[in-house]
Amino acid sequence: MAHNLSYWEKQSFFTADVVIIGSGIVGLNAAITLKQKSSKLSVVVLERGFLPSGASTKNAGFACFGSISELIEQEQVCGTDGLHNLIGKRWNGLKKLRNLLGDKTIGFENYGGFELFKPQEHNLANVCVSKLSHYNKLIEDIVQETNVYTEANQSIDSFGFRGIDILLNNKLESQINTGMMMKALIEKAQSVGVTIYNNCQVNEIIEENNRVFVLTNQGKFYAKKVLITTNAFVNELLPNTAVLPGRGQVVVTSPIKNLKIKGTFHYDKGYYYFRNIDDRILLGGGRNLDFKTEETTEFGETDLVQKSLHQLLKEVILPNTNFTIEHKWSGIMAFGKQLTPIIEEAKPNIFCAVRCNGMGIAIGSQTGEEAGDMVFERL
Repeated sequence: MAHNLSYWEKQSFFTADVVIIGSGIVGLNAAITLKQKSSKLSVVVLERGFLPSGASTKNAGFACFGSISELIEQEQVCGTDGLHNLIGKRWNGLKKLRNLLGDKTIGFENYGGFELFKPQEHNLANVCVSKLSHYNKLIEDIVQETNVYTEANQSIDSFGFRGIDILLNNKLESQINTGMMMKALIEKAQSVGVTIYNNCQVNEIIEENNRVFVLTNQGKFYAKKVLITTNAFVNELLPNTAVLPGRGQVVVTSPIKNLKIKGTFHYDKGYYYFRNIDDRILLGGGRNLDFKTEETTEFGETDLVQKSLHQLLKEVILPNTNFTIEHKWSGIMAFGKQLTPIIEEAKPNIFCAVRCNGMGIAIGSQTGEEAGDMVFERL
C-alpha cells in the first residue's frame, strides 16, 4: 500500500496540521481539544492496532484517585503539595471524562471503593487508619466533600471475604465500562472531525525544515506538529524517555449467582485490584511478585501471577464459591520515578504526553487536554 499511493491520496489523507500517535484516552482527548479550539485544524490519529493497543481498553475500569496506602507512598515521593496537585489532576480528569461523554455512556457506577487488610498486615493497616483524617483534609477542597475515607469493618461480612479484618472505604471511588468509554470517545472524536487510522504502525519520526515526516507501514505522513501519546511504548519513538512499562494481568470469572461483592477493591498497596462486572469478578495485578519480568511491553501471562490471582480469588475474595476463569488478558501501563505525566515538546515540533502511572482512567482526559493545549499554542 505504501508504495502505491496516488497523488490524490497523498494530498488528502497523508497531510495534517497535527498527527497524534496513539488512539487511547490521552490521544483522543488531545485530538478533541485541538478541534474544539479550532475546527479548521486537520487532526489525524494513527493507531498501530485494530483497537487501542495499550491499556485504555485493557485496564480494570477503576475511576479512582488513590487508596490510602497508595497515597502514603506517593506522598513520600512527591510531598504533600505535590500529592494535592496530583489528586487534583486525577479528580479533574474524571470530571472531564464524565462531562464529555456522560455517565450512562461510559457505564459509570458509584459503588464506592475499599481497601482490604489481612491480620498480618496490621502495621500497615494501623498507619493507614491513622492517616484517614490527614487525607480527608487534603482532598476536601478538591472533591468538595468531607470524610471521603472512613473505616468500614462492618461491611467485611456482607462482602463474604475470608481472612480480612480491616476494611477502609472511599465513598467517591467508582467504576466504568472501559469498552463503552473508548467506543464513545472514538465516536466523539470522529464527530468533531478527527480522522483515525487503525492498523497504522509508526516506524520513525523525522523533523526537517520545520515539518515533521511520520514514516508508517501505510505510507509517509506530513504534519506541522506530532504528538506521541503511546504511554508505555513511547521509547520506541523517543528513546531514553523516563518511562518504564508495567504489565497488568487481568482475569474475569464465570458468572456467580447472588454475587455479594459490589464496588472497586484494592489489596496489597494497590498491586491487586478487583471489582464486580456483569455478576462476575474482575481481578488484576500481581506485578510486584516479579517486577523485572512484568517490566515489559509484551502482552501475555505468567504462571506465577496467574496462580496468585487464582489463590486470592479462592482463599479471600470468593471462599466456598465455585467459579472458573473465563477471560484473561494483559494491558501495558507506564510508570516512572516521578508521578506526574510527561507533557512536553521532546524535540522541535515533536511532543509527547505519556506516563500515567497506572491512573489513565483518572488522569488521561486531563493529560490529553493539557497536551492539546500545548500543541495548539505552538502551532
